[in-house]
Amino acid sequence: MKRIALFPGSFDPFTNGHLDIVRRGVGLFDEVIIAIGTNSSKQRQFPLAWLTAQLDALFADEPRVSVRSYQGLTTEFTRETGASYLLRGLRNTLDFEYENAIAQANRQLSPGLETVFLVTSPTQAAVSSTIIREIHRFGGDVSQFVPFTLPALSA
Repeated sequence: MKRIALFPGSFDPFTNGHLDIVRRGVGLFDEVIIAIGTNSSKQRQFPLAWLTAQLDALFADEPRVSVRSYQGLTTEFTRETGASYLLRGLRNTLDFEYENAIAQANRQLSPGLETVFLVTSPTQAAVSSTIIREIHRFGGDVSQFVPFTLPALSA
């Protein structure tokens, strides 16, 4: 049976930490689907179509990685895609507390769905999408944190 992992997130923006998790995930699974979801508590800063195009180009040479967007419950999307695993990165203990609660709820909603946690590489652990958005919003250089150039923000 093919081992398919879903890597869900808003990826607003997609960071080098996310890139690290995907690359390591490809070593563990037959297929990794980067699943761009809608977070109802956040307003997206970078357009979904732009992000999808950037990620498609970034992983063009890796046939085991695909990019898809979805709305609704992640567990429902795992059923649609045939994924049996959720791939998640952990930067610190706060991430673990949050991600553990989500993993437990997902197991209740979809028995048999396994969440696999990868500890973020030390060089990426201190950076979050929120921090990158804030630096970018105020005109700072975020090139060391992201794998592609972010678009200018409209005023």
